[in-house]
Amino acid sequence: MHATSSTLSRRAFFGAASAAALTPAAAVLAADAPTPASSPTPARVVAPPEGRRLLLSCKLGMITDKSGSRKLTLAERLSLAREAGFDGVDLDQAADYTVEQAREAVEQSGVFVHNAINHAHWEKRLTSPNAEDRDAGRKNIEHCIRVAHAAGGCGVLIVIGRGADGSPEEVEERARTEIKRLIPLAAVYGQPILIENVWNQMFYDHDGKPEQGPEQFIRFVDSFRSPWVGMYYDLGNHWKYGQPGEWIRAFGHRCVKLDVKGFSRARDKFVDITSPDDDLPWADVRKALQEIGFAGWATAEVGGGDVARLKVVREQMQRAFGL
Repeated sequence: MHATSSTLSRRAFFGAASAAALTPAAAVLAADAPTPASSPTPARVVAPPEGRRLLLSCKLGMITDKSGSRKLTLAERLSLAREAGFDGVDLDQAADYTVEQAREAVEQSGVFVHNAINHAHWEKRLTSPNAEDRDAGRKNIEHCIRVAHAAGGCGVLIVIGRGADGSPEEVEERARTEIKRLIPLAAVYGQPILIENVWNQMFYDHDGKPEQGPEQFIRFVDSFRSPWVGMYYDLGNHWKYGQPGEWIRAFGHRCVKLDVKGFSRARDKFVDITSPDDDLPWADVRKALQEIGFAGWATAEVGGGDVARLKVVREQMQRAFGL
């Protein structure tokens, strides 16, 4: 589907998502749907601030996890994010926690966890020619879906694989097959599967020149014809390949969440957000987000540290988005 062909708004995206769970397609979900007894209870209601279109988050992995000789608990780490002024946290270390631990940490800290990630997706890839690796990768994502639901969140980020795993047609079809198998569980738990654009040689020309477009990403997302598959668009990752404002406008409703980092085209390296070396066009990013009616989470993915460092990152994000 062409980038401009869809007229769905972001509101329609989530409205369709809610309706999907009530359609006759439920019969198709039966094989993968959890029974009530096996479903983790969502966390006690913990909500981010109301009335704001853009909410700021950091990755759990950015939060210093040592305090002297004592390792901080998950609840304590979440609380540090709130102390630094973030609205919530992206649980990018979901593999380290059970659904019960995630739920309890949210209840204890009162901090909203909006997403879950399992970094094993780089090793156990959905595009792997090895069926056992693909199975492991799919099960890792299933765990993230359950953790995100238990924490009260609203999505899972995935890296679908590597272009080097085969021909473009082979790797795309492997990824599509596995994601299709995940959609029923995503629908049951209300957790969209969100694809991140990364340097994995898929859906862009890794050795190509700048000013590439996101059409290949859009075509892949649209191939599922599902409200449960979207984009977790990383603004910094592909600034060296294309204009982020143009990508946001093209993604439209498919742009569900944002990863945020600075990047210098001049130096060809990641840098702090809005630092003197960061030449990412933030003004156009803000304009594009406004044009598509974006409302959701923007998550920092940069070097972290203690509360003082996290506050610096949060202030950088506020400058980038004009908050």
